[in-house]
Amino acid sequence: MRKTIIGSNYMGYYDKTRVACRVIVVRKGKILLSYETKTDQWMIPGGGLEDYESEEDCCVREFAEETGFVVRVSTCLLEIEEYYENCKWIHRYFLGKCIDKTKTCLSDREKKVGMEARWISIKTCKEIFSKYQEYSKSNEMRRGMYLREFTALNELEGCY
Repeated sequence: MRKTIIGSNYMGYYDKTRVACRVIVVRKGKILLSYETKTDQWMIPGGGLEDYESEEDCCVREFAEETGFVVRVSTCLLEIEEYYENCKWIHRYFLGKCIDKTKTCLSDREKKVGMEARWISIKTCKEIFSKYQEYSKSNEMRRGMYLREFTALNELEGCY
């Protein structure tokens, strides 16, 4: 399944493309999200696919780095293409199951924004991401991210 989001700042062309893999893990009615304590920003854990790795390896690496959990993942269930400025972002969504614990390995940026993993109810998660329009005038990046995550959760609702 594929969805497309076009940001208000899209220039009509792109000369940069980035692929990311994101993992949705639900346990006992709660979803594990990455939360930036300093910016009050939420997101489904995941990140950029490196040239040398498979999508599954990217999911496992990124999820472990951000949350401290090792996951086993499904095949890709959803792809969302986003267009902002002169960039095309491709986000691939997988379902995961925590199978072990490990240490987090946050980037300098993630440390700076106080990133931590938090389990929150699916209902609360959807409420947070459903407010994407509130950022339309103040923060296009967050508006787009929240719209993307809201879309993913709704499209995959029957799967998790």
